[in-house]
Amino acid sequence: MSVRTLTTPTTADPTAPIPRAGRTRKRRTSTTHVLAPLVFISVAVVLFLLFFVWPGALGLLYSFTDYSGVGDLDFIGLDNYVDLFADDAFYASLARTFLYTALSVPLHYVVSLGIAMLLASSLAKGKSSARVIFFLPWLISPIVAGVIWRWLFGENFGFVNFVITLLGGDGLHWQTDASLALALILIVSTWATTAFNMLLFIAAIRNIPKSYLEAAEIDGANAWVRFRRITLPLLAPTSFMVILLTTIGSMKEFAMVQALNGGGPGTQNMFIVQYIYRTGFERADIGYASAASMVLMAILVLIALVQMQFDRKRDLA
Repeated sequence: MSVRTLTTPTTADPTAPIPRAGRTRKRRTSTTHVLAPLVFISVAVVLFLLFFVWPGALGLLYSFTDYSGVGDLDFIGLDNYVDLFADDAFYASLARTFLYTALSVPLHYVVSLGIAMLLASSLAKGKSSARVIFFLPWLISPIVAGVIWRWLFGENFGFVNFVITLLGGDGLHWQTDASLALALILIVSTWATTAFNMLLFIAAIRNIPKSYLEAAEIDGANAWVRFRRITLPLLAPTSFMVILLTTIGSMKEFAMVQALNGGGPGTQNMFIVQYIYRTGFERADIGYASAASMVLMAILVLIALVQMQFDRKRDLA
């Protein structure tokens, strides 16, 4: 006959300290969640401060001085802004910039959306090769693109005029006619920047539910009605982004125009950035050019705010 030994469980001392391992682990996890994003964005923050905030602050400071690039800074208050708003050349370059933007934004939008619709179609053949071909111009430097197209459309040595002459026509004045020079700028800028907008539209088109289009097709809607009633409204967020980026990019266009025709003939196609460049680096008037840069930045911010306000009203509607 065996005897079982009964042991009485010991009760915990109520005065003993409570283990805090869980709280420590939770605190460490919370600290990690806070520090990790800061570490990841620290490089971007440093670059933003170094290449945007600091130059912007210097430009704002220079705009209140007569700084010429060398020597000391002499504070002159708002004199640069007063002279700027009385400068007819400033208003002329700003007007040309707005004209170019008004023409280029719709052209960029229609061409990039049209190519995206073709490449996203299930009936298209060779879509991979076509995407590479359309994307290559975006990889070329704007200066290189301007030089290439300048060779193609040269008045005396250009390939385009050579072909026109072979066909029995007269070569066009691509460099000395202001209207043709502006048209050439529009063609080159559209060719060079369509690829990025095209990729945005292709990604957005792929996210459209096919069930919507199939249901509309069953109801008898043709391709144009499906595009206008379904595809285009669902592309509204992407359209807003494309229009905003294209507007800002057109207002800041410089390198390609500088390499293509230098804002010519003469100053008839000199945009606002070319005006700032010539004022700051050719006339060595950094303070005056900085004031023009601050005005351009204010215009870009205002355009962005207006477009965002329209987009917000559309979402609320």
